[in-house]
Amino acid sequence: MGEKNDEQRRRIRRGIVATLVGGTFWGLNGTVSKWLMDTYAIDPLWLVCLRELTACWLFLAAAAATAQGREQLTGVLRSPRGMLQILGVSLGAILFSQVAYLEAIDWTNSATATIMQSLGMVLVLVYVCVRMRRQPRRRELLGVALALVGTYLVATGGNPGQLNLPPEGLAWGLGCAAAAACLSILPAAPMARWGNFTVNGLAFLVSGVLLSLWYRPWEHMPALDGVAVAVLALCVVVGTFGAYALYLQGVKDAGSMRASLLGTIEPVTATLATVVWLGTSFSPAEVAGFALIIVMVYLTA
Repeated sequence: MGEKNDEQRRRIRRGIVATLVGGTFWGLNGTVSKWLMDTYAIDPLWLVCLRELTACWLFLAAAAATAQGREQLTGVLRSPRGMLQILGVSLGAILFSQVAYLEAIDWTNSATATIMQSLGMVLVLVYVCVRMRRQPRRRELLGVALALVGTYLVATGGNPGQLNLPPEGLAWGLGCAAAAACLSILPAAPMARWGNFTVNGLAFLVSGVLLSLWYRPWEHMPALDGVAVAVLALCVVVGTFGAYALYLQGVKDAGSMRASLLGTIEPVTATLATVVWLGTSFSPAEVAGFALIIVMVYLTA
């Protein structure tokens, strides 16, 4: 019994680390994506198509690199139920989360999009409590409160004037919250059966193909130079492959609620990246937000 508990604690700790690193990669990717869209007039949907149709092969190659991964990959392809689960992850988690987040950034700004996205943790808490037929725990409620207030302070510096909510931005922002909840919930069951890389690879491939058939990215090609190509490659390898692989491994190991809370490391990273990039300094409100999120991470762990 003791060994089982020790293994569970090790798995949770591994999931916490994976979620924090994945959220860090996401924060960096959000800042870089905004720069790309503004500098090169890249349409958000074009960027989603590129990321999905390139990152999917990295996931599939990682799955095929091990005997267990190859067995999981061939197994899910022969399982109608497994493929239905993959389709659900493709549409409800991967496609929804990427499109909603980039559109929210495009219609508003990264601060507003991040705050709206963080509301997804409330939906996750409701889902977990309904499914397990229990009341929210005090630590969970405190974690949600700290994460929401911390995210607000980090993203806005305590200035509500930084929030930009046109009707389209509000709609996509609420979509971000729902997508964030889906991303923390939908992949958990299929990943437990078929593995992280297999589920991600097939989900990204299906999502990318479906979106491309509708959007036709080849008709919206932006003018890119060498710098843009290099930054796009970084977005694919680190901001998409690395971020999703690590975050969803965290969902698998640490659980949906814990991963959803820990994902608020994203605005911290996004703010740090903006500060480094633009040379700005931290405000007292941002420092307070960092502290609240760090306390939340400690409580969650």
